[in-house]
Amino acid sequence: MRVRSDRMMISIRKGNLTTEKADVIILNTFAGAKELGGATAAVDTALGGMINRILQEEKFGGKLGEVKLIRTEGRLSSKRILVVGLGEQKAFNEESVRCASAAALDAAKAIGAKKIATVFHGTGNGNMNAKVAAKAIVEGARLADYSFGRYRKESQAKSPSELVIVTTDGKIIRAGQDGIRLGEICVQGTISARELVNTPGQHMSPHDLVEAARSLTKGKSGVRMKVYDKERLVRMKAGGLLGIAQGSDHPPYLVHLTYTPKKKTRKSVALVGKAVTFDSGGLSLKPAEAMATMKLDMAGAAAVIGVFAIIDQIAPNATVHGIFGAVENMPSGKAIRPGDVVEVMNGKTIEILNTDAEGRVTLADTLTYATKQKPDAIIDLATLTGACMVALGEEITGIMGNDRALIGAVEDAAQTAGEKVWELPLEPAYKPLIKSDVADYKNIAGKYGGAVTAGLLLEEFVAGIPWVHMDIAGPSFAERPMNAYTKKGATGHGVRTLIEFLRNL
Repeated sequence: MRVRSDRMMISIRKGNLTTEKADVIILNTFAGAKELGGATAAVDTALGGMINRILQEEKFGGKLGEVKLIRTEGRLSSKRILVVGLGEQKAFNEESVRCASAAALDAAKAIGAKKIATVFHGTGNGNMNAKVAAKAIVEGARLADYSFGRYRKESQAKSPSELVIVTTDGKIIRAGQDGIRLGEICVQGTISARELVNTPGQHMSPHDLVEAARSLTKGKSGVRMKVYDKERLVRMKAGGLLGIAQGSDHPPYLVHLTYTPKKKTRKSVALVGKAVTFDSGGLSLKPAEAMATMKLDMAGAAAVIGVFAIIDQIAPNATVHGIFGAVENMPSGKAIRPGDVVEVMNGKTIEILNTDAEGRVTLADTLTYATKQKPDAIIDLATLTGACMVALGEEITGIMGNDRALIGAVEDAAQTAGEKVWELPLEPAYKPLIKSDVADYKNIAGKYGGAVTAGLLLEEFVAGIPWVHMDIAGPSFAERPMNAYTKKGATGHGVRTLIEFLRNL
C-alpha cells in the first residue's frame, strides 16, 4: 500500500534491507545493547561487522534519537546506513518509535536523501504490534517533515520523495498497512491544526477561522456545520462572547460542528475549544513580548477543527459535537472594561476584573451551549492560563475534571498519543475565590493557583455533565523544539489525544 502526500510517499513491503536500493537505509539499536539485533544485525553481517565496529569505535550510546551515519563503500546497493538509537529497551514504547523515526528523517533530509528504506522499528526485540509501530513511524516522520511555509520566499530543504518500511515478515504487512493509514489520519488532523495556529492574526480573524473550519470539514461524511453570527448571539444572550469581542472590529461567531455516525447510537460527546484568534489582553494590555505569539490563543479550537477534518475517517461510534466561540480580544474605546459585568448564556453573571482573563469568559458561553446538546461527556481544550505553565512547564497539559472515569480515559488517550498531561485538583476549598461581591462570579481569583481557580470557574458552566478541561497553554506552541517531531511553532497538541479518545468510544 502506498499513501501519497504532497511531500513524501510512504509504503510498506516485504523485502530485505541487505539488498534494498536506497539513498539511505535506517537501522536501529537499543541503548546499552550488547549486540545488534534483527535487521540491523543482518545488514551488519552483510557488511562484515562494519556497523558494530564503527558504533563501538565512535562510542555510539543508542540514546533515543541519537544518530550515526555510515557509508557502505559500495558493499551494498544502498549508499549509506543511518543507525538511530531507540533508548532504553525497558522504556521503549510508541513514543520511542515516533522520536526515532523523526530523528532519522531529519538526518536523512540533511544529506539530501530522496529514497529512504527503514527497518520496521519495534516489531522485533521491541515486541511492538506492527500496526502500532507503523502508525508511530508515519507520525514521527511526517510531523518532523512539516514546516509552515506560507510566507517564506526562500526555498526550503526538500523532503525525501519516498519512505519505505521493509520487513522480511510478510505476515505483518497487512497490519503495517493499517498502521500507515491510521498514522496518516492522525498526521492530517495534527497538521491541519498546526496550519491554523501558525497563521497570524491578520489572516486568522474570527471570520477567517469560521471559513477555515468550513473548508476543512466540507464534504465530510456525517458532518454538518451551524454558525451563529453576532445578531444570533445577541438573541442567545451570549454575553461572554459578545463582551470580549466588543473591543474588536471583527464580530464574534459561535460554531457548532456535528458528526453523526451511520449507525444509530446513544453515545455523544462534546469537544469545546477556546477560539481567541488574537489576544492583546484587551484594556488589561499584555506586554509586547507576551503578545508576540498570541495568534496561538485559538489552539483549542484548532485542535477541535483538526479532529473534524478527519473524523469521518475514524468514524467514532458516537455523535460528536465540536463547538467554539471565535472572538478577537482587542483594546479600543468600545472594549470591555475592568469592573464591567457580563451575563452569559445560562443567566449567570461574571465580573470582569482583568480583560486578559478572557478565555474563561468566552468558554462560559460555549460550555453552556455544549450542555444544551445533552452530551454524555464534555472535553474542552484551551490555552487558558500562564499559571498552568508555571506549574507544569511548556510541554505538559494540565487536566482537571469532575468525573474520574473520563479523566482516566483522557489520560490513557494522551499516553497512547505521546502527548503529556498531568492532573491538577479542582480544590473545593478554592471555590469562594471565584465569587464576586457584585456578580455571581469574577474572572480572576487572586495571585495563586490560577490554573485551578480558572478550572473551578469553568466547572460552573458544565451543568454537572462529566467534563474534562485541558489547559494546553504550554504545549500548544513550541517556542523551542520540544522533540524531534515537534519543532518551533504550533504543535497541534491535543488532536491526537482526542483522536485516540474517540477511537476508543
